[in-house]
Amino acid sequence: MSADNIKGLLLALFSSLFIGASFIVKKKGLKKAGASGVRAGVGGYSYLLEPLWWAGIITMIVGEVANFAAYAFAPAILVTPLGALSIIISAVLAHIMLREKLHIFGILGCILCVVGSTTIVLHAPPEGQIESVTEVWDLATEPAFLLYAAVVLAAAFVLIVRFVPQYGQTHIMVYIGICSLVGSLSVMSVKALGIALKLTFSGMNQLVYPQTWVFSFVVISCIVTQMNYLNKALDTFNTAVVSPIYYTMFTSLTILASVIMFKDWDRQNLTQIVTEMCGFVTILSGTFLLHKTKDMVDGLPPHLPIRLPKHADEDGFSTEGIPLRSAADGIPLKSPRATDSFRSS
Repeated sequence: MSADNIKGLLLALFSSLFIGASFIVKKKGLKKAGASGVRAGVGGYSYLLEPLWWAGIITMIVGEVANFAAYAFAPAILVTPLGALSIIISAVLAHIMLREKLHIFGILGCILCVVGSTTIVLHAPPEGQIESVTEVWDLATEPAFLLYAAVVLAAAFVLIVRFVPQYGQTHIMVYIGICSLVGSLSVMSVKALGIALKLTFSGMNQLVYPQTWVFSFVVISCIVTQMNYLNKALDTFNTAVVSPIYYTMFTSLTILASVIMFKDWDRQNLTQIVTEMCGFVTILSGTFLLHKTKDMVDGLPPHLPIRLPKHADEDGFSTEGIPLRSAADGIPLKSPRATDSFRSS
């Protein structure tokens, strides 16, 4: 591995560690705030006064900054799939700190993610040498990538205008499709901006080039759009369903965009490319297995609806103590309050 690839790898691992830990710290902060005030799930904002929640936010920001920096040193085909490691860290810490049961198949999913990540790391292409942001601009304005960007923007526009109003609340692929399509462009822009900042810090000022500011504008626009529709997806559908599908589509499209724009595979032979794809499929398998079994206890299958009922909290329970019915199998679910009142009677 090249020196830049090693730097990018270490930053990506550092990012996964902090992002994975941030979910646990934020959840502990939400629980602590909910014990003394109105829960966030029912519209409360007492968590804004909880230092532990802010510690989780700061941890997440540190992780995202590290992830941003990783793209400046290593190709997206190396950095993006390693995001799955944050899922492992989150699952393991939840098992230790939150007493959330990690099923045996969840452990197997974690192992698959590690094996797949290792495979990609060992066969990742070296980062191309770029001396100016104008070189990145030349890559971004080549016909192949312009065609890809045009197709992505057209598809996202059609989804937003035509499908969101009619199918957004019932078809999970609408929101996730928009997030993934726009997200692939945001990663390419983040990488371009990261390269510009890396060169600037090394003494070659790239802020004087208008292309740097164009990439900055694209980054902000794409991320705002991406976060908007990702929040809609998480608010409408179950997280256990959204996360693996979004990870799969986003990572696949990002790798495709990187291959087209930065020509990552031009520096590799067929064996390396196939091995990388096998590693990616292994990560996908581990991610799906980990999410599929996150709610399994003592070998019983989970009974989570794909679409979250209105006013349900993140665990799928009604906050008013009203029994909910799974859309998938019709099995009634009781809220903790309803269960407690039943036991006390």
